[in-house]
Amino acid sequence: MLIQASAGFGMLYRLDLTKAAMELLSALIERQEPGGEVNASQAELGARVGLSRNSANTAMSLLESRNLVLRPKDRKYRTYYLHPYVASYASQEELEEAIEDAAERIEAGELPDISAPVYETAPPKRQNQPLRAVRAAG
Repeated sequence: MLIQASAGFGMLYRLDLTKAAMELLSALIERQEPGGEVNASQAELGARVGLSRNSANTAMSLLESRNLVLRPKDRKYRTYYLHPYVASYASQEELEEAIEDAAERIEAGELPDISAPVYETAPPKRQNQPLRAVRAAG
């Protein structure tokens, strides 16, 4: 049984993630090894939650831009790492050590912090538009 770090989950609502990105994050969390390593292709992860290849690619890009998913410097195929603040660990001791190490690495500039988008003004709310009849072709 893995112990899930929850430091990053408290801010998920602020990350402005799409439904597809949330589903892909869920698949990554499910497939991870202790410490957050995930060995699976985007296609495999997307198929697990019913996303097309393009949707999985877009969702993964969003997760990477928010630093929830980290790629190795050498961009190894099929290898992703969950940010230590959302990864799972084999023991409470490993979790505490990883969170402490991550905080130090973030402060030193060696690890990016999970980042929420910054808007000068709030993005517009989606307007509910009434349905209207559309003339059929032909």
